[in-house]
Amino acid sequence: MKKIILYLGGLFFLLCLVASSCTSSKSTVNISDDEKTAFNQKLGDTVKIANDSTEYEIIIIEPGFNLWLQSIAKPEGYYSQSFLENRNQIFVINYNQRVQQPLRYSSSLYEWQIDYDSGIDYGYDVNYKLYNYFIYFQRKYNQRLGPFVPRI
Repeated sequence: MKKIILYLGGLFFLLCLVASSCTSSKSTVNISDDEKTAFNQKLGDTVKIANDSTEYEIIIIEPGFNLWLQSIAKPEGYYSQSFLENRNQIFVINYNQRVQQPLRYSSSLYEWQIDYDSGIDYGYDVNYKLYNYFIYFQRKYNQRLGPFVPRI
């Protein structure tokens, strides 16, 4: 009888050890003071993303995004266009899925679907600013639109 009790006690100890080592580690995003300043802006600013040769245009009206884009985001040319297109495709798919689920995701964050076709060449500028808006959006509102942590 003593062996069974010791065995069960050992098993309980092992389960406790395994359970404590399996706690999920939620990745946190470090927000700098400069980024907090951009996030706390109250005055609306408008960023127009356009490519004259393809006639596509995106208008972003989000307080603080323009400041964030100019002061926090990686400079133009840092990412390749194919990198931006691949990330934008993932972000758009996840964003649009959330727009379609207003009971699960806040309709004040996910208002309208984004019409982004991966078969169209929107140009570097459109992809660069759209990508950075998604990074800004995820960091400001603590959202994850893909399998990776939104970093700068």
